[in-house]
Amino acid sequence: MNSGGTTITWYGHACVELGTPGGKVVLIDPWFANPRSPKSPDAVDVCDVMLVTHGHSDHFGNALPIASRTRPRWPAIHELQLWLGSVYSAPDDCVGFNKGGTMETNGIKVTMTSADHSAGDWDNASGAPRYLGEPAGFVVELEDGTRIYHAGDTNVFGDMRLIGELYRPDLAMLPIGGHYTMGPREAALAVELLGVREVMPIHYGTFPILAGTPDQLRNELAERGLRDVEVHAPEPGETVTR
Repeated sequence: MNSGGTTITWYGHACVELGTPGGKVVLIDPWFANPRSPKSPDAVDVCDVMLVTHGHSDHFGNALPIASRTRPRWPAIHELQLWLGSVYSAPDDCVGFNKGGTMETNGIKVTMTSADHSAGDWDNASGAPRYLGEPAGFVVELEDGTRIYHAGDTNVFGDMRLIGELYRPDLAMLPIGGHYTMGPREAALAVELLGVREVMPIHYGTFPILAGTPDQLRNELAERGLRDVEVHAPEPGETVTR
């Protein structure tokens, strides 16, 4: 719980906890069971706003049991909201919206943006694919006007320039692992397109195949003349305070 400032705690992979100036907790892609997380899903006892970028299991993660305990407001892409209506114990807490939409909940403004990725996953129970809507990113505007962009899983795409122009994020959380998402080279271009001065790499180091590193990102930023961009690279469980 935070009061008076912004805290960003990375729990490995794309799992992030935001503590807001108003004392709220926002969880994004809450896969606390990932191999690098020092916190177990069962230990999560506070969530005011839940955000899931897409339906892959390493991002949807532990969202359902955490939400069932904590009863957050849950802005979700339309198809995910429809599915939650059939499986979640508190479907009225979920609000469906889509890319380009902005909604306010618990004093937090959430804008859904595009992402360049896939979104289907396998459902063992039904023996068929499960589709929970297209991949997305989120720009989260906190009570003091701070704007944080979580890109979700994505490659760099030209319309990141529009995200920067329209929503003006102060900090971007960008995947750098490569293979399933962009790597450090592409992420450096994303920083340039967005125009941010702070970046936090995510979705790297969870498995050997996600080989991109923060140092590689720093080198790629320097190649683009962006040496003044601050790269926040906490260890899993560590917190960045703004």
